[in-house]
Amino acid sequence: MKTILLLILILVLASCNPKTSKNQELIKQIKSNEYFAFTKKKALEVVKTGFNAGDGYGEVWIRDYNTFIELSAEVYPDSVLKENLLVFFRMQGDDGNIIDGFSPIEKVGKNTPDFTYSDLEPRYAAHKNTVETDQESSLIQAIYKYIRVTGDRTIFDEKIGDKTVAERMVWAMDFLMNERYNEKYGLIIGATTADWGDVQPEHGWGVDLDNNTHKAIDIYDNAMFIIALNNLIEMLPETKERWLPIKNRIAENTRKYLWDEKNQKYRPHIYLNGSPFPKDFNEDKIFYHGGTAIAIEAGLLSKEEIKISLDKMIANVKASGAGSIGLTLYPPYPAGFFANKIMNPEYSYQNGGDWTWFGGRMIQELIKNGFVEEAYQQMQPMVKRVKDNDGFFEWYSVNNEPRGSGTFRGSAGVLYKAIIMFEELGKNQ
Repeated sequence: MKTILLLILILVLASCNPKTSKNQELIKQIKSNEYFAFTKKKALEVVKTGFNAGDGYGEVWIRDYNTFIELSAEVYPDSVLKENLLVFFRMQGDDGNIIDGFSPIEKVGKNTPDFTYSDLEPRYAAHKNTVETDQESSLIQAIYKYIRVTGDRTIFDEKIGDKTVAERMVWAMDFLMNERYNEKYGLIIGATTADWGDVQPEHGWGVDLDNNTHKAIDIYDNAMFIIALNNLIEMLPETKERWLPIKNRIAENTRKYLWDEKNQKYRPHIYLNGSPFPKDFNEDKIFYHGGTAIAIEAGLLSKEEIKISLDKMIANVKASGAGSIGLTLYPPYPAGFFANKIMNPEYSYQNGGDWTWFGGRMIQELIKNGFVEEAYQQMQPMVKRVKDNDGFFEWYSVNNEPRGSGTFRGSAGVLYKAIIMFEELGKNQ
C-alpha cells in the first residue's frame, strides 16, 4: 500500500513540475505544428523526383546526396540508393579522390573540358570543384547513413575494378592524408572559401585550385573529416588501429589551432601562403555558422560552448535582419572581395546568404545535445518559409526572399530529419 501511495505521489509531483509541464506543452506543439506536417509532405514529394541537387543543377552531388539519402530511403528501394553511391566509386580518381558529382554523358558530351570520364562508368561524366575538401568525407558519411537506414552491409564487398568498396573507402581517406594534409598544423587543407562554400576569391568562377589559390585551413573541412573517420571506424572496425589516432590528432589540432578561446568561436582560416584579402581586413571578426554546426556534429564543442555558439548565431540573425540561423556567416565579406559576382553583394549566396541546408543541421545538433526548446524555436522560420514559398529553396536573401533552386533536396533532407527527431522525442515521452 505504501509503495502505491509513493508512486502516486511521485506522479503528482511530476505533473506539478514546471519543467515537466513545459516539456508536455512543447510535445503538444510539435504534434500539432502545421508547418511540420506541410514540410514533411512536401519533402517526400520533392525527393521522389530525382537525385540531382535541385532544379538549378543537372548533377548528382555527393555533398548534397549525403544530406538527403535518408529522406530518399523513404521513397526509393535500397538498390537505387546503393547504385548512386557506387557511381562515385566507379569514377574515383587514380589517387583515390572522390568527385563532386556526375551527369548523364549524353547531356555533357564525351570530351568536355572540366569533366572527367571513367571506363568503369561509361554512362556518366564527372566534375570536381577542387577548392573543396569535403567530397571524400561526404561519401563516407553517406555510406554510413545508407547502412543505418537499410542495414545492407553487402556494399562493402562490391568489387569495382581491382578494389572492393571497403578498400576504396580507405583509399579516399588516404587521398586526404596524402594530398590535403599539412604536417605543420596536422590538419586538412583546402582553398580559401567562405565557410563551407566552394568559391574562392581569386577568380570569376572560382572553383578550381591553381597557382593563384591561397591555401588555407578551416573548421568545416576538418570537422567533416573527423565525422567521416568516426563513421569509417564504426563501419569497418578493422581500420580502427590506424585511423583512430589520426582522428584524435585532427580533433586535438582543430582545437589547438582553430578555436579562438577568447572569443569563443572558430577562426575563419589559417593561411599557408598569405591571405587573398587586404592586409587591413580583420577576417577573425567573422563567425562561421555552417562550420560551427558541423564542428558540433564532430563533437568538438562542449555543451556550454554549443549554447554560446547558438546565442552568437541568434545575435547575428538579429543584427543582420536575416530570416534564420541558417545565415552562412556574419558579418559578410565586403563587396568586391570575391571575383565571382554572386558572392559580391553582401548577404548573397555563400557570403551571408541564409541556407536551411546548414541551418537544419544546426537544429539536429541542438536536439541531440538537449537544447530541444531552443531547437524548436529556431526551426520555426525555416519550416514557415517552406509553406510560404511552397518549396525548398537553395538559399534566402537577408530579407528572407527565396533564391536559387526551388527544389533544393539538401534542405528538404535536413528539415525532414529534424522533424523526425522532434517527433521521436514526443514518442519517447
